[in-house]
Amino acid sequence: MGNKLKTLMIYASVHHGNTQNIGKIIAESLNADIISINEANVNDLNDYDLIGFGSGIYYGKFHKDIIDFINKLPISKGKKAFVFSTSGFGKSSYNNPIENKLKEKGYEIIGSFACKGYDTYWLFKIVGGLAKGRPNNEDIQNAKNFAQKIIETK
Repeated sequence: MGNKLKTLMIYASVHHGNTQNIGKIIAESLNADIISINEANVNDLNDYDLIGFGSGIYYGKFHKDIIDFINKLPISKGKKAFVFSTSGFGKSSYNNPIENKLKEKGYEIIGSFACKGYDTYWLFKIVGGLAKGRPNNEDIQNAKNFAQKIIETK
């Protein structure tokens, strides 16, 4: 399997802890360090070969703190990244803009994961939320499977 990449995961999880929970499952599987975006420093990334970026989805986008952080990253060569998100709809297409930003910064994207997460953001609150009870056991297993694919890729 080659040499092990030192892995850091950075996440933004604001409302229900969905992204944090999924992030912890992936981090555990990858034996990765995991920190909240509030604790992240651009210089921290120097010590890592593989960086995971995760967020809940707000108005169809990653949390602005994650976007701002990625915008501040220097151009990097030889670093790998993966992206994960949770949202009421669980659409992986929400990850595309972040993947593109990371590619612009010189990162090689080796994976992308999305699952549903309980969402009471904005208008969804009125109807009692979307994706209640998610992430569920199947989502957790899918996150573990995703981590396994990352291990095989790296």
